[in-house]
Amino acid sequence: MPLLGAAAWLGAVGGTLARGPVLVLLLVAVGLTGCGVAAACRHRPGVVRSVGALVLVALAAGSIAALRAERVAHNPVSALADEGAAVTVVGTVTSDPHSVAGSSGSFAGDQVVWRLAAHRVTGRGRTVDLVAPVLVLGGSDDAEVPLGATVRMHGRLVPADDRDLAALLRPSGAVEVVEPPGLWWRTAAAVRQALRDSVAHRPADQRALVPALVDGDDARVDPALQDAFRTTGLTHLLAVSGTNLTLVVGFLLWLARWFRVRGRWLHLVAATGIAGFVLIARAEPSVLRAAVMGSIGLVALGTDGRHRALRGLGGAVVVLVLVDPGLAVSAGFALSALATGGILLLAPAWRDALARWLPRWLAEAVAVPAAAQLACTPLVAAISGQVSLVAVAANLLVAPLVGPATVLGLAGGLLTLAWAPVGRLCGTLASWCVAWLVTVARHGAALPTAAVGWGTGPVALAVLTLVSVVMAVAGPWLLRRPVAALGAAGVLVVAVLVRPPALGWPPDGWVLVACDVGQGDGLVLNAGRGRAVVVDSGPEPRAMDRCLDRLRVRQVPLLVLTHFHADHVDGIGGVFAGRRVGAVETTRLLDPRGGVHEVEEAASGAGLTPGPAPFAATVAVGPVTLQVLWPLPDSPTVGPGDGSTANEASVVLLVQVAGLRLLLTGDVEPEGQAVLARLAPGLHVDVLKMPHHGSRYQDEDWLLSLQPRVVLVSVGAHNDYGQPATSSLQPLADAGAQVLRTDQHGDLAVVSDDGGPRVVTSR
Repeated sequence: MPLLGAAAWLGAVGGTLARGPVLVLLLVAVGLTGCGVAAACRHRPGVVRSVGALVLVALAAGSIAALRAERVAHNPVSALADEGAAVTVVGTVTSDPHSVAGSSGSFAGDQVVWRLAAHRVTGRGRTVDLVAPVLVLGGSDDAEVPLGATVRMHGRLVPADDRDLAALLRPSGAVEVVEPPGLWWRTAAAVRQALRDSVAHRPADQRALVPALVDGDDARVDPALQDAFRTTGLTHLLAVSGTNLTLVVGFLLWLARWFRVRGRWLHLVAATGIAGFVLIARAEPSVLRAAVMGSIGLVALGTDGRHRALRGLGGAVVVLVLVDPGLAVSAGFALSALATGGILLLAPAWRDALARWLPRWLAEAVAVPAAAQLACTPLVAAISGQVSLVAVAANLLVAPLVGPATVLGLAGGLLTLAWAPVGRLCGTLASWCVAWLVTVARHGAALPTAAVGWGTGPVALAVLTLVSVVMAVAGPWLLRRPVAALGAAGVLVVAVLVRPPALGWPPDGWVLVACDVGQGDGLVLNAGRGRAVVVDSGPEPRAMDRCLDRLRVRQVPLLVLTHFHADHVDGIGGVFAGRRVGAVETTRLLDPRGGVHEVEEAASGAGLTPGPAPFAATVAVGPVTLQVLWPLPDSPTVGPGDGSTANEASVVLLVQVAGLRLLLTGDVEPEGQAVLARLAPGLHVDVLKMPHHGSRYQDEDWLLSLQPRVVLVSVGAHNDYGQPATSSLQPLADAGAQVLRTDQHGDLAVVSDDGGPRVVTSR
């Protein structure tokens, strides 16, 4: 059965990603391979039947996935999106709205994003009745749109970069609720609100983390804390996972046994617990996937649990990808399946090996998170570009309190509905438990080498996968020997506590580094002898601070912030951390106010007052010469307050250093790009920092006219905006430019080499 699950998964991946002739060739190749193997083993009926089953499942999953992908990509709604049609849409809200700072596409400012299953779309003189997945990118007024409600809205459709979406909708005007959510959704909303109320009196991190731990409601978790959880391998605690269900239903079963419930009644208790979990966490695809994986975990606890759970895992994967082929390319689904498989396949042998010289309970506590982490390591590296060295230790440290925090948090929410004081008491106890989780995450992430960067290219990931397989096979041999196991653990501890020198980094002669700060910009210009000009600070202080540490920057004579969106200024604390900053220059437009306040507060702490970068002025900082090309001196200084015009006001810098000419463009939009083309005709540059993280909205003619030899794209892996867009990067690559991305290559260092640019990457 596990092989059938793997066949279905691979078939669905091929059907989702392949197109046209490639898909046909892939399906034919699978069929011919199956026929060839069956013919070679025709005297072994069992093998023939097994191969036939694998081929049939793979072909079925691939065909269903291909049909679904075709239906999403080519339908009347996607056709209207290609036309940029103004439409009226009626549909059902299928996800909770969540805020995203910054911008997406040509729409700037703080946005609220949510998914809609469109039922009826009217535009361009026709009405279309069908079910199509649409991503809605609205304003802050949409934050209270209830999940499960049927809504009507007017807006404009544009193409979506996500292959799982038919279109992206930008509403104009208010969203009208046509029909409120049903009883199921209202009940879930009441319990979730009660859960938040039960911890409302606790400190911010604790009151945000308890709902995230219990039902995946992470909307209020601080981004810096999320990053710390990611670095320490604890991200699974912030999402709805099978662990949540296993803990909740496991507790209910223990409670039922205490009340002497036996036999089939226990099955009813478990089923009720699973249904209640899905109710509270919302019946979204990720929740249903977590429920399935958690149920497999419960099966594994029973008699002959491992073999039954493996069969269940394979069967669950087959059913899930046949019902929803999009799960095959979902990172959450892949991580859940891999973690569950790792625990079932690797953990027992590792536990038994450790139990030869450790207490069995301790051996199991170490083996389970280690097996899950190893199974997920290649995929986590592909997603995040890093490998956590503290994940096993962090999971081991928090494990004793995850269960109590989850159960107490859920109890607090349920009891708050009946008697608020008792609910708050349970909420307080749950918050005390999660306080330890916060401590482990923050301190673990602050260790010198909590995680190491890893390439996301095929060679790097193939090497990591091979290493993981070797470790999986050699694990029992190593762990049954105390000296070898403790020696390996000691080496890991030293590697985490002592930051190794970055051999070959920064490269000699570097002039510009685009720091890998995630979804944002953080650029560093070498001003010599530990000094640098910094342009933007990224979305998070620690990433910016570490990049500057790697470059051995101790002084920042000039910090330029192109505009006040969070992905460009929220990391400003990392620039000031242990460094002397000489001056802070910004755009003229003081909007959004939240970003402005953060910059003013950080600057005032160093006795500085930010001021606008002077248009057309030329400033020399050591060997670096900077000239401000944009915004114009008569541009607005006051915006609407939501940051929706901030991108267009980005400071654009022309930099000359070491014989190279660099253009740093912030997030300037096509309209501003067109004006720049008229202001500076014939401008050619060696290096272009791609505007707006490579979004699809660019003035292609202007970009090509610059004739850059190198294009740097500062972007976060798997971001919510579908950036960078292939349609924006491909023309530059076709024109001969070398295009590099921080999400794929890490820090990008430009080196002056015989008067031309050469790029060295940290991965």
